[in-house]
This record gives sequence, structure tokens and C-alpha cells, in this order.
Amino acid sequence: MMNQLIDIGVNLMHRSFDHDREDVVARAHAAGVTPLIMTGTSLRSSDEASRYAGKFPGKLVATAGIHPHDTRNCKENTMVRLRQLAKQPQVVAIGECGLDYNRDFSPRDVQRKWFEAQIQLACELQMPLFLHEREAHYDFVRIMKTYAGSMHKVVVHCFTGSMQELQVYLQLGFYIGITGWICDERRGKHLRELVKKIPLDRLMLETDAPFLTPRDLTVKPQDGRNEPSFLPHIAATVAGCLGITAEELAESTAQTTKDFFGLSL
Repeated sequence: MMNQLIDIGVNLMHRSFDHDREDVVARAHAAGVTPLIMTGTSLRSSDEASRYAGKFPGKLVATAGIHPHDTRNCKENTMVRLRQLAKQPQVVAIGECGLDYNRDFSPRDVQRKWFEAQIQLACELQMPLFLHEREAHYDFVRIMKTYAGSMHKVVVHCFTGSMQELQVYLQLGFYIGITGWICDERRGKHLRELVKKIPLDRLMLETDAPFLTPRDLTVKPQDGRNEPSFLPHIAATVAGCLGITAEELAESTAQTTKDFFGLSL
């Protein structure tokens, strides 16, 4: 079996997992993917994720944050509740937060306000940031630079951007999360070159399950659902791009992830 892999982004509280959530965790563990870092995207999902993670010490941890899509629902007490969640031992990062100008489910000024509030919280608590950016690179970087001296650590989750964007993130000291997007011979082709530019000690892996199922899986799930047990397939693709073994990649990314999130596993 491959060395330990850590999936930094699993939407495990998504309704598509309601009927077999524990089985998904078990399959991931059997595939060497452990622990799983569950993504919080709203107050509700962050609360659910932290509660569920608390039942599986050593196997699950969680993030707590408000996705840009959900910032329209933020209220005055949102950050108070987020701070309370973030102080739980199983919560290891603030996020998923950021900017999304592709869908604009929340007004852009609202997105920016609550993104900045979450950066401030992460700075206050000295916790890592788990970030989302889609078609909002300029504003995203402008805001992040304001806090450059105060932030703890930052990962841009599910990176699919350009070489120029990657260079900016790396210059700012950010880490990069790569998903099964790299397994898509159509949309992900450019990532196969860009991943070579990411220093190994800044690279982490994720499925973003149940989304972004790798297109080139030999046996495709009938329901099309992605799950963390597919991470070794993504790791093999990334390792091939880098010209190293899957075992070397697993060892490197697992250590980077443990250091980044402060995991003592």
C-alpha cells in the first residue's frame, strides 16, 4: 500500500454522503488516506464538520469558515460563532473562505467584507487559512497583501489558475492544493506543467469530494461521486508529472500537510 496520504479538502458533510459517511471514511483509511480534513463552508457546515470530526479523533479534523457563496447569509454574530468553533481542538484552519467572481452568488462587496473578517480572525488566532479564489485574482491578492506580515500560513485550495497567478501565490509564500482537475486531459492539461513549478514543500493534495471526480478513473463511480479513497489516483498523476515515485510524493505532501495544519499524527 502507498505511504500515508492526507486529503486536505473533503466536503464530507455534503448530502451525497448522508447514506454512507462512515463507509467513506473507512474506504479512505483502507486506501491509506488518513486523516481527512473536512471543509467547512458555512456556519452550519463548519459546526457539523467539527462535531463529526470530534467523533473520529486521529481520522478526521475540520476547518471552519464561510465560503464566498455563503457570505450573503453572514450576520453580526457570525464571526463570534466562527471564533468559538475555531477554538475547538479538532478545528485546524479558518476557511474555506475567499472570493468567487465566477458565480457571484453573494455580492462582491459582501464577499470582500467577510473574506477580510476571516483573514483577521486567522491572524488573531494564528491559524492557517484555507482559501478559495475563482476569477477574482486581483482583489484576492490585493486584500491578502494587506495582511502579509500578520498571517500564519495560507493554502490556495483547488488551484486551477495560470502560471502568472501561481508565481504570485508562491512569491507570497502560499501553499498550493492540487485536485483531480489535473487528471482531466481537457481542462487540466495546463496544470500538468504548472505543478512542476510548485516546490515540493509547498504542495498538498486534495479530492474536493464529492466534486471533481478524476475523469480518467479506470472504474468510474456509478453515481459520479468523488471520494477521498481516490486520492492515490490523483497522487499517482501528480507524481508522474514531477518525475518522482508516488511514495516519494506521499511522504513529502503528508509531512508538509502535518506541518501546515499542526497535525500530530
